[in-house]
Amino acid sequence: MSVHRVMGIETEYGITVPGHPTMNAMVSSSQIVNSYGQFVARDHRTKAHWDYDVESPLRDARGFDMTRADADPSQLTDEDTGMANVILTNGARLYVDHAHPEYSTPEVTNPRDAVLWDRAGVRVMERAMELAAQIPHASPIVLYKNNTDNKGASYGCHENYLMQRATPFADIVRHLVPFFITRQVFTGSGRLGIGQDGRTTAFQLTQRADFFEVEVGLETTLKRPIINTRDEPHADPERFRRLHVIVGDANLSDKATYLKLGTTAIVLSMIEAGFPGTRDWWPARPVAEMHAVSHDPSLAHRIELTDGGRLTALDIQRGIHEQAVAFCAREQAGPQDPMTIDVLEQWGRVLDALAADPSTLARELDWVAKRSLMEGYVRRDGLGWDSPRLQAIDLQYADIRRDKGLAARLEQRGLLDRMFTDEEVERAMHQPPSDTRAYFRGECMRRYPESVAAASWDSVVFDVPGYDSLLRVPTLEPLRGTRSHVGDLLEDAPDVATLMERLGAQPPRRSGAAR
Repeated sequence: MSVHRVMGIETEYGITVPGHPTMNAMVSSSQIVNSYGQFVARDHRTKAHWDYDVESPLRDARGFDMTRADADPSQLTDEDTGMANVILTNGARLYVDHAHPEYSTPEVTNPRDAVLWDRAGVRVMERAMELAAQIPHASPIVLYKNNTDNKGASYGCHENYLMQRATPFADIVRHLVPFFITRQVFTGSGRLGIGQDGRTTAFQLTQRADFFEVEVGLETTLKRPIINTRDEPHADPERFRRLHVIVGDANLSDKATYLKLGTTAIVLSMIEAGFPGTRDWWPARPVAEMHAVSHDPSLAHRIELTDGGRLTALDIQRGIHEQAVAFCAREQAGPQDPMTIDVLEQWGRVLDALAADPSTLARELDWVAKRSLMEGYVRRDGLGWDSPRLQAIDLQYADIRRDKGLAARLEQRGLLDRMFTDEEVERAMHQPPSDTRAYFRGECMRRYPESVAAASWDSVVFDVPGYDSLLRVPTLEPLRGTRSHVGDLLEDAPDVATLMERLGAQPPRRSGAAR
């Protein structure tokens, strides 16, 4: 009934080494992650690695497990391949994934915090670039918060939402497919190029749409589905599923990220409650319509529905928004939550502005901001839309360096809205959210770095002096391990042995150890 639920964002960054077109992306990505990892280790003396034992990437929400023999190697994310992997004191994970450096935010409970810790990830990556550049004889590496190299490759910005296990998966598919196809009108980051290789010169709303080929599936790097079925909850599997959303763009705009997470959270609440029931907007050809919506920045394309109707993406979004307003008003007991009200109001306002004049949203939506930049160069310099300079603008918009990236420079000039100050982002680089289990994970990394042997989303593994075996502390409940739950406990535990005793954990002691 609100925007509040456990959620997070994981972003693979585009990577290049200027002047070295044949660079090894895996090596360069490892340099990025290792450089930041060594920086963290200097401050916190950590030796922790990522705990793969509890992961299950081949479990499918449709009720079966894919065999490892049938899986593409990119799906085997539970294998420790020895790639760089760092657990941060803010509860996040920084690692190499599919030859890209990836930052996964800590778990948060609302879209505003998702924006904050996602922005913190951008600054972590910028700092990692600076540190990697200090390696003797190393060539400078540049990172981009984008989704395609425009040569046929795509890399993801995935959203994660914790949902009630009891929700029928068929309902999730039925209602999310039309929502995902049409939310592109405000979540897209814009792209100059049509098709996976970008060979056709035209501007479209998103960077990801052309890379989706099926409606539903388990894969994330090939035969990409609109609805991903990976059933890896990182929580109590009897109660929860984690909806792994792979259709979104990597946004530079805070407002776009906020709306992306906030509107999706509300729609998921509606699905869990069995509302909406008034109308389905199922497209006759979901994948083709996903492409078509993205390819039409005029927003005039009419989606053919299975009931014979034809509606624009804005029409469908307005219908979903109206249902959301009615749902939240009906379900909320007492005064409505301010953040939910804000998301509903901004959602409706943005849809109205897109219908009237999209250019008025250049301060808020990435695709509008990027297209406005390009149109300015076209007018001023008489460029054609096939000009390499416009391709350069497309890429430079996503450059995360504050002195080079066009989105960053728009922010500095007050032309792209920000939701957080530099000081707030700096704190989020190092401090975890206080209201999820990420607080326990991050604080343990900060307070007891030499004693954390490993960690994952749903456990922390400790190497306790005086004991024969490692001790795993489960964190299957995402809303426990918060500051209110364990803050005093951590304050009163000067060392990890004391913490374990306070937690009631008593593993076997080594023979001959003092008692």
